[in-house]
Amino acid sequence: MLKRKFIIHTPEEIARIRVAAHLTALARDQIAASIQEGMSTKELDMIAGAIIRSLGGKPTFLGYGGFPANICISLNDVVVHGIASNSQIIQKGDIVSIDVGVTFDGATGDTALSVYVGGEPDADNQRLLDGTRLALEAGIAAAKNGNCMRDLSGAVEKVGQAHKLGIVRDFVGHGCGIRLHEPPDVPNFTTPGSGIKLLPGMVLAIEPMFNLGTYKVYVEKDNWTVRTADGKRSAHFEHMVLIGEDQTEVLTRG
Repeated sequence: MLKRKFIIHTPEEIARIRVAAHLTALARDQIAASIQEGMSTKELDMIAGAIIRSLGGKPTFLGYGGFPANICISLNDVVVHGIASNSQIIQKGDIVSIDVGVTFDGATGDTALSVYVGGEPDADNQRLLDGTRLALEAGIAAAKNGNCMRDLSGAVEKVGQAHKLGIVRDFVGHGCGIRLHEPPDVPNFTTPGSGIKLLPGMVLAIEPMFNLGTYKVYVEKDNWTVRTADGKRSAHFEHMVLIGEDQTEVLTRG
């Protein structure tokens, strides 16, 4: 039997997913507001865990595949899956990406954003942050009933190219809702063919990961931390969307 390429969630599942995603958005924004120059990423992770639990949820990432932290905290050239550390201190001028997952009532939310610490970013850092954020919004606009995955991926890719950013290819978005990772993959670049048709009831995590330099990345020996191959900075923004009959709902808008 062929493995199903996508999931159409039931109304009962969507109701639970909507709540979990809302809690995840609340947690993300509270965690982002807690980021301060001079704190360790471990301290931020402990704050994140406390925030998630205060909302009645569980940190989805903790223990997922053996991941050892409450959320992913990725600084500067770390693209995704950064692990909190007592020795890693957030400094002025850093780009801090937080990726937050919350499980509640058998459903899962997943969302991410990147922030610049202290003052105004220079032109390159601003281009990176703006381009990645705008690419997410372009992907959301293209994620609608009747479009194909290539429409969504192409919209994200077009913004990345316009901002002259490296578009990560080794990691992509995904379906999300009951489980953290569900089919289908949601690439940030166009692939051969039109891809699957987007249908009502699909829940997608759209997450551009763009770099100031090359699109190439590597995974450190901890088997988690993903860094840019050239050491240049990266940014990451993510929203969950629900494809509806007439409109798309951004579940993690906050």
